[in-house]
Amino acid sequence: MIVSMGKNIFSKTDIQMMEEALQEARMAFAQDEVPVGAVLVHEGEIIARARNLVETAQNPSFHAELLCIQEGARALNNWRLVGCALYTTLEPCLMCAGALLLARVDRVVWGAPDIRHGAHGSYLNVFETQHPTHTLQIEGGLLKEESAKLMKDFFKKQRTKNDSVARSAL
Repeated sequence: MIVSMGKNIFSKTDIQMMEEALQEARMAFAQDEVPVGAVLVHEGEIIARARNLVETAQNPSFHAELLCIQEGARALNNWRLVGCALYTTLEPCLMCAGALLLARVDRVVWGAPDIRHGAHGSYLNVFETQHPTHTLQIEGGLLKEESAKLMKDFFKKQRTKNDSVARSAL
């Protein structure tokens, strides 16, 4: 099965892997983390999965993509993730984009755009310049609606919680 999202064409496997990433994002949501999830695939198998843990760890680098890259490097016993595809529910930020290039990930598929921090065209486009040593295939928009709804629901919940705290302080 091939699904076309604009100019991108996604396979049944792509959809299954993004659904796995969405499961991670839902777990992040349940932990009061920004709901971003990622899975790293090598030779058709998930070798790493992660979700945002920035709030839990109080560490700004604990993005789902970075944690997935780290786990994948351990799984392969190699920092070069050649032959790997990363599926993430949100367009990678500049920090994650750099790590994906440095880790030599072959392909990235993301769900919803990130207009505030996205590094694949929503805010800026790190990938438009040809990298001198590595080519990374990147495509966005897979299960975009599901990913975006999770983000909207999360931030709505955060605003409601913050409003409740503010009212109780009165």
